[in-house]
Amino acid sequence: MLSDSKIAAVEFFRRGRELYKGRNFSEARECFAKALEVCPDDHPSEVYLHRCDYYQEFPPDDDWDGVYVMKTK
Repeated sequence: MLSDSKIAAVEFFRRGRELYKGRNFSEARECFAKALEVCPDDHPSEVYLHRCDYYQEFPPDDDWDGVYVMKTK
């Protein structure tokens, strides 16, 4: 059974993904940060939080489909 913190983290992550796919990186970042507050070991939220930071600085092209493309190894 999932703990209350895991359930909350999943909900924050789900909402963050919706916002991320909608290119609302600022609000998505807030959701991923909240997920990490309640569940600090939530690696997917940490990854998406950093991606939001990146896309806020370097917005994706207009035809972006939500896929993150690594530029370096």
